[in-house]
Amino acid sequence: MTQLRREALTRAAAELLWERGYTGTSPAMILERAHAGQGSMYHHFSGKAELAAAAMAHMSDQLRSRTEDALAAAESAVARINAFLDLERDPLAGCRMGRLAQDHEIVADDGLRVTTADFFTWLGDRLSAVLAEGVRAGEFRPETDPDVMASLIMATVQGGYVLARAHQDPAGFRRAVAGAKQVVASLVVGSGQR
Repeated sequence: MTQLRREALTRAAAELLWERGYTGTSPAMILERAHAGQGSMYHHFSGKAELAAAAMAHMSDQLRSRTEDALAAAESAVARINAFLDLERDPLAGCRMGRLAQDHEIVADDGLRVTTADFFTWLGDRLSAVLAEGVRAGEFRPETDPDVMASLIMATVQGGYVLARAHQDPAGFRRAVAGAKQVVASLVVGSGQR
């Protein structure tokens, strides 16, 4: 029961952090969402920051799992990168980790910020590794810089979320992803792009 209550609090905090950010999420909101009593949070966590750190780690684990599944879904590097770009997302809700990286209180707290930084470092490394495999296999042109391309792909996805949210239209996200796919396709040996 104790572990279930801790997990419920963590899930509730993760949902609220995604919806409202750190500043906009109060302990009372977390308790209400988790259907937990007043003392429940402080039984499991020292306070809001420790619970937020656990919730952010939970979000990071979920996103890493989804990303790994996408990157393992195909043989070619192009198909693997496209599978990542095609992951089902809610552009109007924004990226779980990307939104937190823009939250002032999270950025100001090294203990919280490190979770977002670690996630994006991991994601960049994973995308870069797939791109590097494509270069080694002769799928991508040899001058392709996997680290630069990984950063471009991540920045495009995050920018797509911003465009979709700013216009309240997922089309902005879809156009950004389509642009990233075009860039990746242009790196394929024999694509004719220079």
